[in-house]
Amino acid sequence: MKLGTIIACESKLGQLEVMGITDNSQKVEDGFVFVDIHNNPQYRADAVKNGAIALIVENKAEFKNEIVVENAISTFSQMSEKWFGHPSKDMKLIGVTGTNGKTTTTYLIKEILEKAGKKVGVIGTIQNVICGEIMSTVNTTPNAFELNRLFSIMREKGCEYVVMEVSSHALEMGRVDGLHFNTAVFTNLTQDHLDYHLNMENYYLAKKKLFSMCDNAVINIDDEYGKRLFGEIDCNKVSISLDNVADYIAKSINLQPQYAEYKVLSDEIEHIRVNLPGKFSVYNSLCAVAVADILSLDRENTISALREFSGVKGRAEVLKNTGDFTVVIDYAHTPDGLKSILKTFRECTKNRLILLFGCGGDRDKTKRPIMGEIASLYADYVIVTSDNPRTEDPSSIISDILKGLLPQKPHKVLEKREQAIKFALSIAQKDDIIILAGKGHETYQIIGKEKIHFDEREVVYSALS
Repeated sequence: MKLGTIIACESKLGQLEVMGITDNSQKVEDGFVFVDIHNNPQYRADAVKNGAIALIVENKAEFKNEIVVENAISTFSQMSEKWFGHPSKDMKLIGVTGTNGKTTTTYLIKEILEKAGKKVGVIGTIQNVICGEIMSTVNTTPNAFELNRLFSIMREKGCEYVVMEVSSHALEMGRVDGLHFNTAVFTNLTQDHLDYHLNMENYYLAKKKLFSMCDNAVINIDDEYGKRLFGEIDCNKVSISLDNVADYIAKSINLQPQYAEYKVLSDEIEHIRVNLPGKFSVYNSLCAVAVADILSLDRENTISALREFSGVKGRAEVLKNTGDFTVVIDYAHTPDGLKSILKTFRECTKNRLILLFGCGGDRDKTKRPIMGEIASLYADYVIVTSDNPRTEDPSSIISDILKGLLPQKPHKVLEKREQAIKFALSIAQKDDIIILAGKGHETYQIIGKEKIHFDEREVVYSALS
């Protein structure tokens, strides 16, 4: 492909034959174009050394064949689209954003679409799925090149819809610049990622960007930021609520340990049951119902799909055959997420609610004591341990958590997570519920800069056997 077909440049440069494009100087090969999204002369030097034939930059550094652009990140997105032939334009994109509930809502929508006979691609935290084929993932929302590569494969496989989680990082970093969404969903906004966004206002504004890129919006207006968002955007929009006047309202809610059911009040009144516990499952499934209606899918198909939904790995996942007590694995790693999962199982715990959790290293430190306090208020016994400490000292992270833990709350500190899980199982009594929070779908721990295999399911079943 000629350079001039993917970026405007002088005719001489435009005739260069491009073998690939990347924003990572270490991945440059002979014939590649390097896009310097970090404005780093050293990266450019590395790219040239590795064989780059042109550099896309915001500020000149006197390297050969530099092309100056206003926004390198946005340019990289546009170049990636052109490289793969604008694949997203041949499918309907549905984007889901919010602090909590993105993954579950995404998979509920996928279930409804597949029940209706549609071919679906999924891009998200747990994995990417292309018409039933599972592919691994690193970031919730991949960078622009990887994203368009996935779109290209999905188009080749015949996908009609792509349902994707859209993270605040992706929106802020321009990974989805140039995309257009048929429908965007806002689940909620609570404290997270303040190490990156610095404050809640910046976090909100990053999420809001998605709603300037869509035709339709589904918004949870019970969330204070959702209510604000609903009043600030101009696209076709519908609201969902459990408590307020809205386009979709859930009433007569019945929450059980294995499922949630309710009546949805919209144009029609229908009974909904979804095989997930908790009030958050009502919100997530109500969003999915609204999306299905926007896409003009049959309501009976939607109801049937929700009833048959088997859940999402690491989201209120109840491990089977754990004896006379229950073990639940959940991804809750934010104050709101932890509060939601604890309140969900608090309502159905016959004996003690035992919580095991930690907090990630090199991430928002301000939420640690908040999560400690939440653990104190809703759990009967708390085990504080490591999550992904990364390059932080695990004991320092635990110390931050303990600042919020009420001193009278029965608790145990065990830094090593495997040891902590085995301890939780050893003290479990009949009808206890143990919640292992924070890791969810992850099958690893990040200690230092090393990713080590660690699957909580394996630890539980090995200990019980």
